[in-house]
Amino acid sequence: MSDQTQFEIYVVTTPGLESVLCAEMKAAGFARPQPGKGGVVTHGGWREVWRANLELRGATRVLARIGGFRVLHLAQLDKRARKFPWADFLHADVPVRVEASCTQSRIYHAGAAAQRIARAITEELGAPIAEDAEITIKARIDDDLCTFSIDTSGEPLHKRGYKEAVNKAPMRETMASLFLRQCGYDGKEPVVDPMCGSGTFVIEAAEIAAGLKPGRARSFAFEKLAGFDTAAWAALKATGTATPPTVRFYGSDRDAGAIKMSQENAARAGVSAWTDFHHHAISDLNPPEGGPGLVILNPPYGGRIGDTRQLYALYGTLGKVLMNRFRGWRVGIITNEPALAKVTELPFLPNADPVLHGGIKVTLYRTGPLGGKVA
Repeated sequence: MSDQTQFEIYVVTTPGLESVLCAEMKAAGFARPQPGKGGVVTHGGWREVWRANLELRGATRVLARIGGFRVLHLAQLDKRARKFPWADFLHADVPVRVEASCTQSRIYHAGAAAQRIARAITEELGAPIAEDAEITIKARIDDDLCTFSIDTSGEPLHKRGYKEAVNKAPMRETMASLFLRQCGYDGKEPVVDPMCGSGTFVIEAAEIAAGLKPGRARSFAFEKLAGFDTAAWAALKATGTATPPTVRFYGSDRDAGAIKMSQENAARAGVSAWTDFHHHAISDLNPPEGGPGLVILNPPYGGRIGDTRQLYALYGTLGKVLMNRFRGWRVGIITNEPALAKVTELPFLPNADPVLHGGIKVTLYRTGPLGGKVA
């Protein structure tokens, strides 16, 4: 595993948020990122793979495309898979898992393809095959071209390593970070989430403001690959310094259990000093002292509770509170129901693309500063 080798890196994200992740990658200095369906393509070496896992807040997982070949039938796949340089990437004593997909190819049985590749790895390298292996080889056979990728992340990247407690329909950290970016959040303004649940938006905003790397508290599958450089990885993790934010981040919820969860999660994330969580209803919501910022929330909606009509009063109250008390603040609301967004009577900008959240297509509804900018 030489970092001089350059290859294609595919950074997976939530479909509908590819362009937002692409903007994050450009800002982070990744080479010529190009959004596609379900992710963003860039190029680089293993250092870029490590950095994508460690630093990109909106990435779901990072795939290193390590090579491939044309293939027309299973016998040819078996022969060529045996000649592939697996030892350049895999240890003989570390279990792997093989997944395959076939599209518009003469090999059309994905299960049979995965079996042939797995057998080739085992018989040529000696690495055991296990369904629960941390390292996954993904084989994509598209138009008779077989491409091998390694899932370098292991567990999905929204698992930052601090959120032990979650409430119903939790917002994944990766999605939360991209919704914050879509709302123009840059870490220099306060953020308020009046239905904070387990605290995801508040904690994510505080981490961004402090410059904390999202992958700092977890391990990754690439640490078990052949040739992994422990010293270089430690040096990369040590780059950059966290800076205490100049603003604070606020969450509230009418569920006392949610407030306890949020406080515990914030403590594990190391952002307790910059976050405040309070138990109260939307009707008791007031802006914190200081300048305006962003109100962002993932409230209940029809797909999550069944009857949308029950929520009209809640959304109506939310709209009135924000319009009357949060002059100069921007708002971001995630919901799957245009009717619920309309009930708030907030002056929303043109909609962002819908995205899947828990199997439901949701949309981020955004406003500019309410009632005009304040001095």
